[in-house]
Amino acid sequence: MQGNDQCIHPLPRGCQIRIWAQPGAKKTELAGLYQGCIKIRLKAPPVDNKANRELVSFLACVLDLKPRQIRLTSGQNSRKKIFQIQMDGQPDMHSVRKVLCP
Repeated sequence: MQGNDQCIHPLPRGCQIRIWAQPGAKKTELAGLYQGCIKIRLKAPPVDNKANRELVSFLACVLDLKPRQIRLTSGQNSRKKIFQIQMDGQPDMHSVRKVLCP
């Protein structure tokens, strides 16, 4: 997908990912790009931090990481969120982009 370079930024030990969350969907899934972010539909409602927890679990699953390696750095109460992903060694940005932006 075009524009995924602005969604995913490399960091020395991982990457930073910009997410647009859409809570209350029929199922949790990747939904392309939206406003310079990777759009993810979430089945969880946006109450009691349920959508944020589901988003961390979903990212951990698709990136084959542990949830503790994924940290919400911005957007706790917003649809637009920034996550910092911690990876061991040098991150393979091509693989991350391939998984999140097929």
